[in-house]
Amino acid sequence: MSRQLLGVAVATALAVTLTGCGSGGSSSDDALQIWIRQAPDSDSAKTAKKLADAFTKASGVKTKVVALFDDFETKLQQQAAQKKLPDIVINDTAQLGNMHTQGWLREVDMNAMAGHDKLSETALKAAQGSDGKYYGLPFSAQSFALIIRKDWREKVGMQPPKSWDDLAKLAKAFTEKDPDGNGQADTYGFVAPAGTKRGYASWYASSLIYANGGDFIKAAGGGKFTSTVTDPKTVEAVQFLQDQFCKAKTVNPGAVSNDTTVTHEVFEKGQGGIYLVGPYVLARFVKSVGTDKLEVDPVPNGPSGGPGTLGEGENVYLMAGSKNEDGQKKFAEYAVSADGQKIGMNKDANGAIVRLPVNTAVDLAGERSDPRWKVFQDSYAHAVYAPPVPNWAPIRQDSADAFNAVWADCSADVKTKMGELNTKLTQELQSQKAS
Repeated sequence: MSRQLLGVAVATALAVTLTGCGSGGSSSDDALQIWIRQAPDSDSAKTAKKLADAFTKASGVKTKVVALFDDFETKLQQQAAQKKLPDIVINDTAQLGNMHTQGWLREVDMNAMAGHDKLSETALKAAQGSDGKYYGLPFSAQSFALIIRKDWREKVGMQPPKSWDDLAKLAKAFTEKDPDGNGQADTYGFVAPAGTKRGYASWYASSLIYANGGDFIKAAGGGKFTSTVTDPKTVEAVQFLQDQFCKAKTVNPGAVSNDTTVTHEVFEKGQGGIYLVGPYVLARFVKSVGTDKLEVDPVPNGPSGGPGTLGEGENVYLMAGSKNEDGQKKFAEYAVSADGQKIGMNKDANGAIVRLPVNTAVDLAGERSDPRWKVFQDSYAHAVYAPPVPNWAPIRQDSADAFNAVWADCSADVKTKMGELNTKLTQELQSQKAS
């Protein structure tokens, strides 16, 4: 059985069990339970608690925040099986299709939501399912850019990269010219979360694919899609990265097994100097690496396209079966209000759960003094979100497996592997009845 058909089977069962069942996620005092994909006791989890406390003060609705990071979706599966879904989930936009397919989400009447007219049109699209209906409210947005060791770049006497050729040369200099000055060959150009867990290899490559004018799939009209991973622009981007792994050897060792948690630490330890990533780690790196050592540069246009970058973020999802639908609605409205967004942004401090505000009434520059955030904000103008297929998760995972394979095996032919991936994605789209 395909993953999509399995999801449909689960959805059918859940449609029966969730309809009218109480939110077992709510605590005994009927607090609105809010799940967020953040590490427990992290700065981000603390910011989520501040948001929930401010909402309680404003509305009188009691809340309980549950921060989880590892195996977040698996734990949601377990809660669904026990008829104990939380009331609210704040989770990735790319998970909308997966959660909707399994019957976990309430449809949102956007016109009935206070403040909906202040929300970014780009972010709103990421709250829509493949049927055009809304299944959440946008909460946070982000684009991607290059966080670069400025002190290293100045040490090797180079300028910020304006092209992929510049980027490759800078990575090579970081690898070969001892930018940290310790006399040892222990630095690399790129740090990359290139493992397959949660599709990270695909997540990492996306911005370069979009910056080169490539894509994974494209709309064919009528809610149908076709795979485009054999497009020469997509192949060129994956090949560029394989060349960095295999020919130039400018990527940190072990990258093909790493997720973002490990990669953040690799960058902080000074093992690499170029990190293609979202803005959520900027404040952390300013504190751990040093503000004067860092710069943020836009992703350069590829040789065949651009501009482009991955666009993503989080939605506030109103979960099915809640006994407190009014509380769900009020929390979602507060989270996307100017007050809620500002709390989630957390100024320039670490722990932001709103990276770029989705409420157009919020002035980013008025909330954050670090001008490097503006690079991400400017890049968001040409950000590309995951398309509204019924379930993006298996497409990202299949892509990650294929990309990881050609980066881990230097004898692998990228064009051939992309042809194999094209077949898989075509089959996946067929199983989702989206082709």
